[in-house]
Amino acid sequence: MTTTPRQLTPAQAAEQSGFSLDTLRYYERIGLLTGIDRAASGHRRFTADDLAWLAVLRCLRDTGMPIASMRRYAQLGRSGNSPENLTERIELLEDHDASVEEQIARLRAQQQHLREKIAYYRAELGNA
Repeated sequence: MTTTPRQLTPAQAAEQSGFSLDTLRYYERIGLLTGIDRAASGHRRFTADDLAWLAVLRCLRDTGMPIASMRRYAQLGRSGNSPENLTERIELLEDHDASVEEQIARLRAQQQHLREKIAYYRAELGNA
C-alpha cells in the first residue's frame, strides 16, 4: 500500500504534529479532527491541511487551552465566517491570550525566585 506525498499515515502525522497516535484518535473521536481521509483499507490518511490544523491545535494545547474551548473553537471554524462567528472566535482567543499572559507572569515570578535562590547558594558557596 502506498500513499501520495500529500497524504501521511497516522504515524507520520503523529511524528510531524508532536501528538501521539492515541491523541490523534481521541481528537477525531471528540470532533477536533473531522473529515480525515481514509484509504481503501480504512486506514486514516492525513493531508497538509490536516497537519496545518494539527499545528493550530498544538499551539492551543501547549498554551493550556481547555479541551472544551478547543472544541468550541473547532466548531466555530467549521461554521463559517459570519460576523457573529468571527466575533466569538476573537473573544475565545482573546480570553485565552489573557490566560497565557497570566501564565507568563506567574512563570516570570517563579523564575525570579529561582534566580534569587541560585544567587543565594552561590554567595553561600563563596563564603565557605
